[in-house]
Amino acid sequence: MLRLLASGCAQGSRAWAGARPAAGLCDPRRGQASDAPRNQPPSSEFVARSVGVCSMMRLPVQASPEGLDAAFVGVPLDIGTSNRPGARFGPRRIREESVMLRTVNPSTGALPFQSLMVADLGDVNVNLYNLQDSCRLIREAYQKIVAAGCVPLTLGGDHTITYPILQAIAKKYGPVGLLHVDAHTDTADKALGEKLYHGTPFRRCVDEGLLDCTRVVQIGIRGPSMTLDPYGYNRSQGFRVVLAEDCWMKLLVPLMGEVRQQMGGKPIYISFDIDALDPAYAPGTGTPEIAGLTPSQALEIIRGCQGLNVVGCDLVEVSPLYDLSGE
Repeated sequence: MLRLLASGCAQGSRAWAGARPAAGLCDPRRGQASDAPRNQPPSSEFVARSVGVCSMMRLPVQASPEGLDAAFVGVPLDIGTSNRPGARFGPRRIREESVMLRTVNPSTGALPFQSLMVADLGDVNVNLYNLQDSCRLIREAYQKIVAAGCVPLTLGGDHTITYPILQAIAKKYGPVGLLHVDAHTDTADKALGEKLYHGTPFRRCVDEGLLDCTRVVQIGIRGPSMTLDPYGYNRSQGFRVVLAEDCWMKLLVPLMGEVRQQMGGKPIYISFDIDALDPAYAPGTGTPEIAGLTPSQALEIIRGCQGLNVVGCDLVEVSPLYDLSGE
């Protein structure tokens, strides 16, 4: 995701019609203040893929976000899950598989590690026995990351984690736009009397004014419901809801052009739930829904974010135990 989002950096200021604050990951002014060497993932030509600390892309691990443009952060939490658990193992497995990634994207021309200083900050030490306390720990950790001018790239973890992350993001930037790719809207109000679990994060964000609801787009939504109008709340708040069936057999390049126009130059957060993909492609998740997006559509969405003022992103609900291929 970093390489694709950073394609905006490769395109420089051409991605923008006007100036904007130097805050987002793809801001062309990032990385221009110094010619100092930047962290580079090692090549398998010189370092075997089975060698080294299990960090994202085998990047250096450091404790502080100071001096970083962006950082990978793991949040191994799944006690907000309503169905199959296992997303607590997502961050580690994503890191393990990331040894296959390389530093250049020939298709987009993105060279993120030439312009961005990136490292792995390890994991937030969540409380697996208390969801409210975990949210506090996540929020406090991300406030420090964001305050340092570092863009957090999160490895989840169930979708509950996006709520405290957005609390930290909004403390610095105010209400932000949201590109939410998911099978589910995650705007339920409560379940079993609880108002906080992986089905409610964006309802809580609306309640607290963390989102600019005129700039919220949800893509890939599908599945059965208990009501004939399951998206009424979302649309009443100003969200654009793009159903998975409206994406079937289609290129999503035109849609992403509309998304870029809607988001403009203001800060945006990207939240990508792996269950947005059809389980034929991504079975490793706790709440799979058939008839989802394809991998090529997922890439169209991510590449379509080029030039947006991205102030954070996450990949959530990865439960490797349910992917028999181990990938």
